[in-house]
Amino acid sequence: MKELIIKVEGMVCSGCENRVQNALKTIKGVEKVIADHTNGTVTVTSNNEVEEDALKEKIEDIGFKVKED
Repeated sequence: MKELIIKVEGMVCSGCENRVQNALKTIKGVEKVIADHTNGTVTVTSNNEVEEDALKEKIEDIGFKVKED
C-alpha cells in the first residue's frame, strides 16, 4: 500500500470533497480517499499499481485543478 497527498484547488465545500472522493474511488486499486477542502488536499491510499498521473488526471477531468509544488 502507498499513500499519496495531492494538492487541489477549487474544492470549496463538502460536496466538492464527495465529488473528488467518488471519482477517485472508480480507479482500480484505490482503497481509500479523503478529500479536505479546508486544506485543499486529497489523501489517496492505493495499491502500488495506481499511477499518480491517473489520479491527477481524474481530478482535473471533473473540474478541479491539481497544484504542482
